[in-house]
Amino acid sequence: MAKWKAEVMVMLKEEVLDPQGSAINKALEVMGHSNVADVRVGKYLELNLSGHDREKLCQQVEDMCQRILSNPVIENYRYTLQEVE
Repeated sequence: MAKWKAEVMVMLKEEVLDPQGSAINKALEVMGHSNVADVRVGKYLELNLSGHDREKLCQQVEDMCQRILSNPVIENYRYTLQEVE
């Protein structure tokens, strides 16, 4: 059975305030990094999967993203799926 790796990135939607990102941005400014305009904090997940049908695996990852890995009300997500050896 083929092995796959899905890399998922979940980020708050642009219209949603990101207090953690704001705190990091302020800390960077205090440290002298005044050229950082904005910081947004997200989640990065790696999923190791097995299967032969790439389309079915994409549907599975899509379902996982929509149902548990993100909150579609306030977050967007994107992912890549690559076969690994």
